[in-house]
Amino acid sequence: MSAVAEQVTFYRPRPSVPIHRFSVEQYHRMIELGVLTANDKVELLEGWIVDKMPQHPSHAGTTSVLGRKLRGAIPKGWIVREQSPITLELSEPEPDIAVARGPEERYFAAHPTPEEIAMLAEVSDTTLEYDRTVKGPLYAEAGIPYYWIVNVAEFKVEVYSQPKAGKAPRYKKRQDYGLQLGAPIVIEDRDRGGIAVAHLFPHY
Repeated sequence: MSAVAEQVTFYRPRPSVPIHRFSVEQYHRMIELGVLTANDKVELLEGWIVDKMPQHPSHAGTTSVLGRKLRGAIPKGWIVREQSPITLELSEPEPDIAVARGPEERYFAAHPTPEEIAMLAEVSDTTLEYDRTVKGPLYAEAGIPYYWIVNVAEFKVEVYSQPKAGKAPRYKKRQDYGLQLGAPIVIEDRDRGGIAVAHLFPHY
């Protein structure tokens, strides 16, 4: 099975009625004041406070395996954060995986920003289209070099690269890696090996 390369264009859905959009600073203030707590399963996306989807066992398990595999592959000086916030200009999403510059103590006072992130990953079971069309443009706009979607339903990893910001932000390149392939890990423009896709789906 060979990798599939193609050009990808994302779109951003917009609400049909006026809404109030919050800044990252306002969002942080709501957390500090206890308006939003750990019990509120939400994230900030382009100024919108959005409910996070509950996790199926396959989602949680695949996220854990991916985090473990990445920790064993990334070079010294980088760390793997699982389901923790990152701070963008208008958003504070919580990707399933973020590979960021270490050490962990670097983020005791602030979350990672795009300049500190090598790659992000979302594990998609029921959220595939959302991760492609909402999260994808968000990460492309921020200039995140590599974005993985671990497609649980189709047992493959979609690797997006070459982010393009602007009026219609998107990743210009997509490559799909199936069960017989390894998804490459690229950090600071260097190939750091790969992860066998089959290892992410032991239930296959």
